[in-house]
Amino acid sequence: MTHALIVIDVQNDFCPGGALEVPQGDEILRSVNALMPEFDAVVLTQDWHPAGHSSFASSHDGNAPYEIVTMPYGPQVLWPDHCIQGSIGAQFHPELQTDRADLIIRKGYNPDIDSYSAFFENDHRTPTGLEGYLRTRGIERLTMVGLALDFCVNFSAVDAAKLGFKVDVREDLCRAIDLDGSLAKAREGMRAAGVTLA
Repeated sequence: MTHALIVIDVQNDFCPGGALEVPQGDEILRSVNALMPEFDAVVLTQDWHPAGHSSFASSHDGNAPYEIVTMPYGPQVLWPDHCIQGSIGAQFHPELQTDRADLIIRKGYNPDIDSYSAFFENDHRTPTGLEGYLRTRGIERLTMVGLALDFCVNFSAVDAAKLGFKVDVREDLCRAIDLDGSLAKAREGMRAAGVTLA
């Protein structure tokens, strides 16, 4: 069974000092790099928002970061402006070994829809193209690591499992935001979808 490592959003804005810092997000870097040679393929995902993205609190008068609003596709957490296309914050952390990547999937570039998952935008219908890439490579098993465990790793893992991939999430190589119990809910949802938490 061909096995891919999916490295989710290890970018400057999600690491300490970034616009949407995930606590201790940079602590996973050395181990993630060391893991890459063990896999048949390595895929990196990159949050890649245009300025003024609809998921930014700054785009909603009267709302603050981390409030939840209803969008046409469902509830949406409003985030600080982050990972703006071309910015330093959107770049991968400089210590992440990007040369090993076979593919980089950018997500969240549609100004009207956020995209937590590496497979679908948040409308759960619009694909990113990652599934087709993995199928044509004959990849059936995925290990996921990265940031943040309770949002983009969670959504990516659940979608992958629903698509029929065998999915492991290495919790020791993830870090979470844990917004109002989001980490516990994410773990519950991943287990229910058949994701193995290691």
